[in-house]
Formats: sequence, structure tokens, C-alpha cells
Amino acid sequence: MTKVHDNAARHRFELAVEGATAFIDYRRKAGVVTMTHAEVPEALSGKGAGSRLAKGALDLVRANGEKVVPHCSFVAWFIRNHPEYKDLLAE
Repeated sequence: MTKVHDNAARHRFELAVEGATAFIDYRRKAGVVTMTHAEVPEALSGKGAGSRLAKGALDLVRANGEKVVPHCSFVAWFIRNHPEYKDLLAE
């Protein structure tokens, strides 16, 4: 299974699947990752790539001991529907 990776040079988390790349743009400052925009290519739509991307990105945030601000509506929705990630929300 393909893993989400942090492309720090482009300020985004990426998931490459079937020759296409889904991503979440972010800004990182003082231990807080503000996720601003998620994009899943049409070719991956409806295949769970968005959820895999969000889960992988949040797992990376957790592993780094950071918090998240979900300005992206998809990431906010994902956290609301997956309470195991609510502890990552910056206050």
C-alpha cells in the first residue's frame, strides 16, 4: 500500500496512487500544521484516496508531536467523523 509522505519543499502531504497524486496543502508554524486545501484527482475520486490521504497526513502530524488546524473543509469533516483524531486539534 502506498504511504502518505510529507513533501516539505512543496508544503504538502502527498499520496501517489495509480500514477496520480492526491495532496493536502499546509502551513507549518510553531508545532501547528494548518491544512488549507485538499485535492484528489478525478481519476482517484470515489476510491478512498481522500480518506487515506487525510488519515496518513494526520498520522504524520501525530508522529511529529504537532497539532492541526483544519482550514480545509474535507480535513475538518474527516476529523469530525474520526474522533480518534480530535486530540490533534490545536486550541
